[in-house]
Amino acid sequence: MARSSGSTPARHSMYRLRTVRPDGTPVYGYPLRPGSPQVRVTRVDADDEHVHLPPDHRHVHDFFVLVYVERGGGAVALGGQDTPLRDGDLHAVPPGQPIGAAELADLMHCRAWSVAFTPDAVPSLASVSPLAWAHHPLLALFATDVTGSAAPGLPAVVSTTVPAAERPRWAAWLTELAEELAEPGRLGARDAASALLTRVLVGAARLAPSAPAPPDPLVTRVFDEIEATFRDPVSAADVARALGYTPGYLTTVVRERTGRTLLEWITERRMTEVRRLLRDTDLPLGAVAARTGLRDASYLVRRFKDRFGTTPERWRRSERV
Repeated sequence: MARSSGSTPARHSMYRLRTVRPDGTPVYGYPLRPGSPQVRVTRVDADDEHVHLPPDHRHVHDFFVLVYVERGGGAVALGGQDTPLRDGDLHAVPPGQPIGAAELADLMHCRAWSVAFTPDAVPSLASVSPLAWAHHPLLALFATDVTGSAAPGLPAVVSTTVPAAERPRWAAWLTELAEELAEPGRLGARDAASALLTRVLVGAARLAPSAPAPPDPLVTRVFDEIEATFRDPVSAADVARALGYTPGYLTTVVRERTGRTLLEWITERRMTEVRRLLRDTDLPLGAVAARTGLRDASYLVRRFKDRFGTTPERWRRSERV
């Protein structure tokens, strides 16, 4: 959940407005911050004089959000329905799910933590294809099948409860993670933050229900085609035609079932590979572009900066500090 102060509408200053869906729902992206782990921790606490509240309008994130409730109170709108916040609740919100506050005033009785992150924040996830996120053990809570989802087809918002005996440990993990992120220049802060986020994700995965989300046959075919062709200069129309569908139809179906359009998944896959090549090789930008289906170095720079708010070279340097 993004941040606001008092009772004024949220201003997503910490995130970037990437696009607006046809129904008017804004989609916020997570800007890469060179030299910092890609994770933010926000505390909602009625006892804090600087109260941070989620926005009161419907919106979507293109990153992962984990919400841990220390003290219950109020509700948030997750996936289109009001979800009460109770002591010990843990909510996993995958990219693409609508989210917002149901009644901001009621949240004044709540104490909770919101952890927003991208896979780049965890070394073992940084180079994982976004097409395989649903199958990675660390993201198990985000991929669990829940029947009766308020948004059929989309990855469900999964809620579970942290056992009472483990709640002090969760509060300690998140407090320490927030402290490390508050001083990013401190020796080892980045590694410590990544390690703490990994520990939080391990804890969340261990609480995941045992039933994984069943694969969607059409989405599986789409992802297989993207994986096989993203290194070439293919478009969403090319992928659709290869599978025997019109681009408009397939884009609509993929967005309904995954929360992202066909083009967004192609771009996400390419940008994951771009970041891997920038981090792990010394290839010039022209070669990186050629290996990821992008036209040339100039086009790569424009797309990277538009997507992440920084240039590829600046991000590469920060990753090697």
